[in-house]
Amino acid sequence: CMNLGTIFSQRQVLLWLVCVCVWESGAETLRYSVAEEMARDSLVGNVAQDLGLSPSQLAARKARVVSEGSEQHFRLDPHSGVLTVTETLDRERICPHSESCALLFKLFFENPVQLIRGEVEVRDVNDNSPEFPEKEVVLDIPETASAGIRFPLEAARDKDVGINGLQNYSLSPNSHFSLALEKGKDGGRYAELVLQKPLDREEHRELHLVLTATDGGSPPRSGTAQVRVVVLDANDNMPVFSREVYEVRVAENSPPGQLVVRVSAADPDEGSNGKVRYTFTQASAGSQHLFDLNADSGVIRVSGILDFEEAKSHELVVRATDGGGLYAYSKVHVEVLDVNDNAPEIALSSVSASIPEDAPPRTVVALLSVRDRDSGDNGRTECAIEGDVPFSLTAAFANHYELRTSAALDRETTAEYNVSIVATDWGRARLSARESVSVRIADVNDNAPRFTQAAYSMSVSENEAGAVRIGSVKATDADAGANGRVRYALVREEGEERPAVSVDAESGAVSVVRPLDYEEVRAVEVTVRAADGGSPPRSATALLRVLVRDENDNAPVVLHPPADGGAALGELVPRRARAGYLVAKVVAVDADAGQNAWLCYELAKATEPGLFRVGLHSGEVRTARAVGERDAARHRLVVLVRDRGRPPRSASATLAVALADGFSEGHLRASEEAPAAEPDGRLTLYLSVCLACVSALFVAGAAAAVAAKVRRARRGEPGTLPTFPQSAADSSAGSLPRSYVYDVRLAAGTVNSEFRFLGPLLPCFPAGLPQGAAEQRSSLCSAGLGQEEGDWAVQVREMRGTKG
Repeated sequence: CMNLGTIFSQRQVLLWLVCVCVWESGAETLRYSVAEEMARDSLVGNVAQDLGLSPSQLAARKARVVSEGSEQHFRLDPHSGVLTVTETLDRERICPHSESCALLFKLFFENPVQLIRGEVEVRDVNDNSPEFPEKEVVLDIPETASAGIRFPLEAARDKDVGINGLQNYSLSPNSHFSLALEKGKDGGRYAELVLQKPLDREEHRELHLVLTATDGGSPPRSGTAQVRVVVLDANDNMPVFSREVYEVRVAENSPPGQLVVRVSAADPDEGSNGKVRYTFTQASAGSQHLFDLNADSGVIRVSGILDFEEAKSHELVVRATDGGGLYAYSKVHVEVLDVNDNAPEIALSSVSASIPEDAPPRTVVALLSVRDRDSGDNGRTECAIEGDVPFSLTAAFANHYELRTSAALDRETTAEYNVSIVATDWGRARLSARESVSVRIADVNDNAPRFTQAAYSMSVSENEAGAVRIGSVKATDADAGANGRVRYALVREEGEERPAVSVDAESGAVSVVRPLDYEEVRAVEVTVRAADGGSPPRSATALLRVLVRDENDNAPVVLHPPADGGAALGELVPRRARAGYLVAKVVAVDADAGQNAWLCYELAKATEPGLFRVGLHSGEVRTARAVGERDAARHRLVVLVRDRGRPPRSASATLAVALADGFSEGHLRASEEAPAAEPDGRLTLYLSVCLACVSALFVAGAAAAVAAKVRRARRGEPGTLPTFPQSAADSSAGSLPRSYVYDVRLAAGTVNSEFRFLGPLLPCFPAGLPQGAAEQRSSLCSAGLGQEEGDWAVQVREMRGTKG
């Protein structure tokens, strides 16, 4: 119990000293000390306190401990920062050939990446006693041996080191021998038996001595061996080696059977006393298995595998014995020469799972170390990266490197790099090792969506039902994941009416949400935005134009003659009209467009089909032949107006045509055909009204012209022009345009009628127009009486030319 207390107290003092050293060195290397044979989970030190970190910081940075080598000797509690041993440490097993024993470990941090070296010294405990290879040593010494001769004894072995290792030998009291202590080149102690007084075989045939080996532990441990000295009868000469020490050099990995050295000892005796045999003595078990000694010739050859990394030298002791039992000793020191037989070893300490593509240059990606068990230039290494990759290696400290980025990264160009790291030693026959590091590039939203077209053009038929797909828009994003997921939407200003089209947010399908009317809107233009799912999102826009295709959904509308019966009085055609005489013009329009609005006219029904014809495209009703005396005085024509749609739509117009030589004759015929009314009453009334209107228009026009000239002279500026009628339906003046008026008179004493077609007049102005507009009216009407029938014919031809 006192020993355990003393050990615990010593450990506390050493831990305190280690903490002070670590603090003073800037925490570059953590150093601790523990005694061997400590129980599992025994405390080594508190890493968090030594580094000045809180346990929460230690856990947040994902601290972990990795021991060098294949065995993990230590464990770090990330919540408390306590470093403990994972198993009972046996210094003799861990460091069998080393005076000092230190276990190295590395402390890795993440976020950010950091590496701290640590060292734990395993202190030796006096847990092993010195042991002799054999419990009994037999020495054959001739009685003729003179005083002062030394006899080497097998050295005891103590697995402990330092003060706990072998320190002293002692010999049981006797009158013939004393003990001399010697130290070998490797620092080991061995004893030699020194003859102080000549032996007398007749007095003592054998001597029994006790050899004790003691270490320096507290309390000390010891081991004993029995030394039995056999006194031989007289043999005058002992074997003598040609050298006391043989020094040779042998390269490691030398093949078995290779000659190392030949030892030689001579004995001048004759017979069996002069025959020498050789044996190994005082050689370690490992060395004896590596070399073979020929007992007769003294040739030493390699019998095992020499490894410079395990042992740099071997010391052998050869004993030469003659037939009379006399022997001598010689030492063979074998130095093992290093050969470049170990390739470098690359160990990855820490590797980042992925790095963002916008990581700046010199970002740490991985930590690695390189080790070569050879020595000198054979163990000196250099590291490099194979291939053209945007990474570089930076030396951190001895044989440790950092893999860093050396240029900007772009995930869209390369999403993953396989970085090949090659470590090469400096040996004559250079050896190398290769390690691959996979580096994944994490996506960053650095690309905006791109439409396949800057503008999309689609079409839809008018009156198409809602929710009809008419096409789609497409945008791509080079990013990945949410950064590359594109959603579509229409761009609308605040307060703007909802457009007639919609875009599916996921697929980009374009649909019509309500029927469109070509006559109201010919095309719909909207802006489509494609936005990705990044943060912040990136977007792009494209123009979407939807053209409305016309459908034949409107029938022709007849503007003249009006459908309300405004032309019921009919058209007057003179009896002397020739073929091709213009009777009337049917005017119609169609609200559709293109072929659906192309109109054609045809005579659907007529009182006398052969007398009239209709222009297919002009709608002009003309006489198909000259009017004859036998033709009926009244005709009813039905003109069919048809468009060229699929299917076609149509409308009809009805014209009443009266044939007359003169108004009187026309009046008589009207009276004959309408017995319920007076023969000339209605015609006379119509003509009187027309005459009165024309006269009134002339007077009003003249007055307006005079007033306009006076007003211009006063103001010096023109008035505002009037607005003309929008369609021919606004006029009730018959089939001719409104710019023509009829001037009809009856010549006294005749039944013939004459018609004069005057030039264009200014349009009629409704009541309430501004004074300036009214003043622009002028009348070109003139009343000419008593003109000859030839003059009337000339006027008719002029009228035809004007209408054409």
